[in-house]
Amino acid sequence: MPTKKSTTVVPVEKLKWTLNPDQLGFNTTDDLEPQSGIIGQKRGVEAFRFGMGMQKKGYNIFVTGEPGTGRLSSVKKLLADMGNERGISCDLCYVNNFKRREAPIQLRFKAGQGSRFKKEMQDFLDSVKREVPQLFESEEYIARKNAIAEAHEKKVMSFYKAIEDQVKDTGLVVVRMQMGPIQRPDVVPLIDGEPKRIIELEEMVENGRFPRDEFERLRDKRMELKEEIDIIVQELKSLQKEVVKKHEEVDRLMFSALAQEFMKPLRENYPDEKVLKYLDAVLEHMADSLDNIKALGGGPKQGPIPGLIMGGPSPEVVFQPYQVNLLVDNSELEGPPVIFESYPTYRNLFGSIERVQDHSGGWHADYTKIKAGSFVKANGGYLVINLMDAIMEPGVWQTLKRALKTSNIEIETFDPYYFISATGLKPEPIEMEVKVVVLGSPYLYTLLKHYDEDVAKIFKVRVDYESSMERSFEAVEQVARFIRAETEKNELRPFDATGVAAIMEEAVRWAGRQEKISTAFPIMSDLLSEAEYFASQAKSEVVTGAHVKDAVEAKRYRSNQVEERIQEMIDRGSLFVDTDGEVVGQVNGLAVYSMGDYSFGKPARITAVTSLGKEGIINIEREADMSGPTHNKGMLILSGFLRNRFAQDKPLSLAASIAFEQSYGGIDGDSASSTELYALLSSLSDKPIRQYVAVTGSVNQYGEVQPIGGVNQKIEGFYLTCKHTGLTGKQGVLIPYPNVKDLMLRDEVIDAVKEGKFHIWAVKNIDEGIEILTGIKAGVRGKTGKFPTNTINALVDSKLRRLVDELMAYGKDDEDKDNKPKKSRKK
Repeated sequence: MPTKKSTTVVPVEKLKWTLNPDQLGFNTTDDLEPQSGIIGQKRGVEAFRFGMGMQKKGYNIFVTGEPGTGRLSSVKKLLADMGNERGISCDLCYVNNFKRREAPIQLRFKAGQGSRFKKEMQDFLDSVKREVPQLFESEEYIARKNAIAEAHEKKVMSFYKAIEDQVKDTGLVVVRMQMGPIQRPDVVPLIDGEPKRIIELEEMVENGRFPRDEFERLRDKRMELKEEIDIIVQELKSLQKEVVKKHEEVDRLMFSALAQEFMKPLRENYPDEKVLKYLDAVLEHMADSLDNIKALGGGPKQGPIPGLIMGGPSPEVVFQPYQVNLLVDNSELEGPPVIFESYPTYRNLFGSIERVQDHSGGWHADYTKIKAGSFVKANGGYLVINLMDAIMEPGVWQTLKRALKTSNIEIETFDPYYFISATGLKPEPIEMEVKVVVLGSPYLYTLLKHYDEDVAKIFKVRVDYESSMERSFEAVEQVARFIRAETEKNELRPFDATGVAAIMEEAVRWAGRQEKISTAFPIMSDLLSEAEYFASQAKSEVVTGAHVKDAVEAKRYRSNQVEERIQEMIDRGSLFVDTDGEVVGQVNGLAVYSMGDYSFGKPARITAVTSLGKEGIINIEREADMSGPTHNKGMLILSGFLRNRFAQDKPLSLAASIAFEQSYGGIDGDSASSTELYALLSSLSDKPIRQYVAVTGSVNQYGEVQPIGGVNQKIEGFYLTCKHTGLTGKQGVLIPYPNVKDLMLRDEVIDAVKEGKFHIWAVKNIDEGIEILTGIKAGVRGKTGKFPTNTINALVDSKLRRLVDELMAYGKDDEDKDNKPKKSRKK
């Protein structure tokens, strides 16, 4: 390591942003007012308010952002604060369409009137069920029916009298034959005071008991009268139909008068034309089905089989066609509906038409089985769904788009796994005015925007949530008040100033930059609860910074089993990593392993071998199909660097192979490109690299070292490896200079740096880095075009020039051999 103080050494005070608890200005969070507003999402909040205020078609809201940034909770709060601006939605009902049963009628009411209409309609039906049967047993009804019957009987008697006058003194007599529901008159001979049928009289003639000539006279006379009797019979039938019609008219008139009286409050309370039209249809249908209503008052009747007693029809069956299906009831709402659908299946979102099985085993459905989903219930308000959950459900995404584009929804059953899908019902479409808020990742938004042209039409407002916010005094104060609100909400012990400071520092580490604070407030809330657990275990009245650190370490311990297994392999020598000594063409790179909820860094040996040749730089991982595109790009940049610096006055002729040793999985990313370049320069200059210094950072073609991600995990990973092998005071990590502002190292690493046991350097270019790694200056090309003697660049340049000369000499020797004349062989 450098013997003198280098400008590339990162000062201890820059290794971590710390918050002095005394600067907070309070003892515990109980001294603060709870935070009520949304923190760190100014852009997202303004976009959401804009989307809420735009009442035009298509201005639905697509909320993007990484999970854990509090998207759902902030949406709930914004809707609660702004939801009342749209007013209260209406109630929706479906009623029977008596003319077209397959097309139920939709009725709309003001909020609360739907349930009242249903109740008043039921009161009307109860009145009909109670009063109508008694109506048909009343004295007035019986008297009117009797009057009709008497008038009918008089007409029938007059017909019979006319026939009797014609058969008088003819030896014939008029008799009444029962033919079904009516009596039919007939003429038969009168013998010895008794009526005889013609067939009986004919037998008497055959037996000589009655004169034949008299029989023929009676028979001919009867035939004459038979034609007149048939005419009378037809008149009797018409008369009977007229009587039945008069009975029905009396029934309808008396029922209608009574039902109209019962329905009068409904007409007065609901003057809407569509409702009045439906009420008229109800009365008309009831009048047409009066026999069933009349039968409600009757007792058991004799069935078609002797001894079989049959009861009257059930009131539920009789009045079922007049029930009101209250689809949406907003009677208890004080503002527009706000629905968060956490399980957005097709049925839950858009409703269904349920089927029921009858006594014969068949399936059927009617308008009373229509059920509303969250989308319909949110009409006039807001619906919030997780888009990833929704698009995974069959039929949901297409139906949602269609409903938002057309501003209406047709309730139907969507069941792709049911062998009978159709119900035969087509309810009247519902006009929709709902603002849909969907939550999704930025990747999902970009994917849908690219492949689905409808997204731009129906989701015109994007609300993009940020994963971090500026670390200002105001932000720190807001986070402290958020902690106060969480302690009150979840009944936690108060946090003292040291506990709040520790939470702040951890949030800055999550953000990955010293000037930022993470907005992952759900994760922060979990950390508060976990820290409070350790405070309770210690029987402390407040949560301190020590308890927060205990919670952080406990969570790390729960997740770092893989990290420990890899470290064990390094310790036992299964994975080759040197933390002491110097080796040519070999350097310790740093890689980050991500385990989902936990990431850590570990060193990896990178080697470079150079030789005479024309192949250029060979990426062994690429040749083995184990290298990703970004890593391949980094390797190609190395060739660009060598050409820019060393191939301006000569061709670049070398063969170099670079490899991640003991790497058996895929590799991607360019964060090791500077590391690979150091190994290459070491191999070309034949100068050893210090194995106790690990390196990270990408490089461009001009040799500038560029920032990378996961810098804290990488430094801590190499520190842990050095700690296990023994800290010598020389070990450290070389990082890009721009990453200094990202440092939020653990206290253990910072303490080691303070004590001089570990070091961190920040470099801006390859020249600074190679000097730290080899102890030899890089060297800058002078006016003569040459590098200073005994510098790394001079040695590399000399080696490359020598390789060119040797390659040319080798090629010339081959050419001379090919051109040399061959000796003739003597015969």
